[in-house]
Amino acid sequence: MPKTYWVTVYRSISDPQKLAAYAELAGPSIAPFGGRYLARGTAAAAYEAGLKQRIVISEFPSLEKAIAAHDSPAYQHALEVLGDAAVRDLRIVEGLE
Repeated sequence: MPKTYWVTVYRSISDPQKLAAYAELAGPSIAPFGGRYLARGTAAAAYEAGLKQRIVISEFPSLEKAIAAHDSPAYQHALEVLGDAAVRDLRIVEGLE
């Protein structure tokens, strides 16, 4: 079963304090599903149509675990705390192996 990844790109951040509060909740909320951060921060370089924006890559043991983590009450609460503080694009993609 291939690992699965959340790829989250932040288009804009309007309230860094809310983002920080979200970040404190998000990590612990995905951990019970085997989720862990692989990369977090502003892109070091961007090519083609890419922009140097904040990006987070999270790894999960399976597609089912990744979706369950996103839909969990704990993560949904973290999203409520984030509110309208950021415009984001979150995609879930299965790995090749």
